[in-house]
Amino acid sequence: MMRISNSSFCLFQNRIRPQLAKEKIEGCHICTSVTPGEPQVFLGKDKAFTFDYVFNIDSQQEEIYIQCIEKLIEGCFEGYNATVFAYGQTGAGKTYTMGTGFDVNITEEEQGIISRAVKHLFRCIEEKKQAAIKQGLPPPDFKVNAQFLELYNEEILDLFDTTRDIDAKNKKSNIKIHEDSAGGIYTVGVTTRTVNGESEMMQCLKLGALSRTTASTQMNVQSSRSHAIFTIHLCQTRVCPDNATDNRIISESSEMNEFETLTAKFHFVDLAGSERLKRTGATGERAKEGISINCGLLALGNVISALGDKSKKATHVPYRDSKLTRLLQDSLGGNSQTLMIACVSPSDRDFMETLNTLKYANRARNIKNKVVVNQDRASQQINALRSEITRLQMELMEYKTGKRIIDEEGVESINDMFHENAMLQTENNNLRVRIKAMQETIDALRARITQLMSDQANQVLARAGEGNEEISNMIHNYIKEIEDLRAKLLESEAVNENLRRNLSRASARSTYFGGPSAFSASMLSSEKETMDILDIAKKDLEKLKKKERKKKKRWCMNYNAICFLFISKEVYFFNH
Repeated sequence: MMRISNSSFCLFQNRIRPQLAKEKIEGCHICTSVTPGEPQVFLGKDKAFTFDYVFNIDSQQEEIYIQCIEKLIEGCFEGYNATVFAYGQTGAGKTYTMGTGFDVNITEEEQGIISRAVKHLFRCIEEKKQAAIKQGLPPPDFKVNAQFLELYNEEILDLFDTTRDIDAKNKKSNIKIHEDSAGGIYTVGVTTRTVNGESEMMQCLKLGALSRTTASTQMNVQSSRSHAIFTIHLCQTRVCPDNATDNRIISESSEMNEFETLTAKFHFVDLAGSERLKRTGATGERAKEGISINCGLLALGNVISALGDKSKKATHVPYRDSKLTRLLQDSLGGNSQTLMIACVSPSDRDFMETLNTLKYANRARNIKNKVVVNQDRASQQINALRSEITRLQMELMEYKTGKRIIDEEGVESINDMFHENAMLQTENNNLRVRIKAMQETIDALRARITQLMSDQANQVLARAGEGNEEISNMIHNYIKEIEDLRAKLLESEAVNENLRRNLSRASARSTYFGGPSAFSASMLSSEKETMDILDIAKKDLEKLKKKERKKKKRWCMNYNAICFLFISKEVYFFNH
């Protein structure tokens, strides 16, 4: 699937159905192929089409639902509209994919998109209620409604209306299509059923599907002769997510909870198959139905072409040319996460129909939908006020920290000191990194010097014939300790020199301001503390010097003893 941006959502999928037994008997060859690991389908040898997802002949219903539909259902709980519609020639597997056929012998693995979506919807409702209870929050309140419409010969029929005359389908319908101030499409005069559970929803869907118009043609034994739109309306009232933490703390008083209302609608559209009268062999009423179907699909194609025009030359989108495009106005180029499933046949005898379907779906890939959350006005105002409070708090913090200032003329500006402070902070961090790197370099060099001096002493002992591992380790430790003491000595001398300079600077300042009488008691005590620190530093320096002299003296004594022992051995061997 192709996600155009975070605010755009228009996805496209291609599904290739398996060959029918009739096609195999007639010797039809497979003319489609799928590139392994790529969402690309080849028709013939040279025609390639790329979609967001491509499902080959062996694809399963569950695989399609998990990859394509599951996230759309979850988006409804966040207030996003969604639409799934299946397009393709007659007999390409649209009704099977959507799951509006209701075959008695169908297995659970063959259940279509709508059946799986209904189960997923009510499972998520229970999970969200249980999650809220575990967090100590009031459980969200859900209200689910369903509508089932049929567009037959450009007339909208209500499949939930049990009072209508099924045989009088050519009569003018009283259902009207309207558009609200936000651009949303809604219908008037349609039966809306409130549903409280999965089984009740499936019963409503089955009742409507059995009332749908179907007939037999040469291309399909049970061909849909109308477009069907099954719509689920979801309305939920929940605690605002931004205040969930605060509400858990003060859950004793329900008046402190802030609630928001989110609404979403999910369209499941099973389009009637595009067909050529020459191939279907339709006459009379079937031919009229086919012409009406093709007119609606042509209008849908014109809308898709206008919306997908990259040059934006088409300023007018012909939504009103057909009731089908009018009903799907907010699903195409409006506020909806839309998925189009292009169902095709793999047989070579359907080559032209498959090619037209793939071209049709390829044009629709340029459509971009702007998706927004459907909130009630009170929730929108609360969110706007909360955002304004956050912005003002940030602005107040900037005034407190000195980032923003107001000059004498009342003009607001950014304080230069803030920029300078930021630059100094960056420079300070860089210097810290450099100091750390230099300290590591110094430590490495000190270890290297210690090792070199130790190796040099060991070479002297080796030439004298007194090389010993214990003596080598002892010499290495002595040299390491001497180097550490020398480093501390240099550090103490640097601190001493810095304190002497500060003292000289303070003395010069006192002379400039009129002598010691100009100093306050705090300045005198500061000078006394400085002198004390200098005395302590001098004492530490003397101790370190004495310690280093003792180490050197001890090392020299050990070295002299070793040399004396060596000379004694040489004299002994010489005399004997």
